[in-house]
Amino acid sequence: MNKYELMYVISCDTAEEKREQLIAKFKSYAESKGGVVEGIDRIGMKKLAYPINFKNEGYYVLMNLSLPMAEVDAMSKLMTITDGIIRHLFIKKNA
Repeated sequence: MNKYELMYVISCDTAEEKREQLIAKFKSYAESKGGVVEGIDRIGMKKLAYPINFKNEGYYVLMNLSLPMAEVDAMSKLMTITDGIIRHLFIKKNA
């Protein structure tokens, strides 16, 4: 298993309850595929560098996890089709 940092941005008009559901959804997805979530850092509402879907702010979440390499693409595709997620990025850590 490789170690990754996953940064994703949740739309600013998503309710707080829905945000927590999205965070829990991705945590449980990673764990169900044999991954280990080492930490979740809720950075909070920040101004975006440029407008995305006519929005200027987003809720940033940083997740440190270990995940089998084959599951990274599947999780990325899931995040792409999930309502409320406006951007995501996996970064492989050298460990």
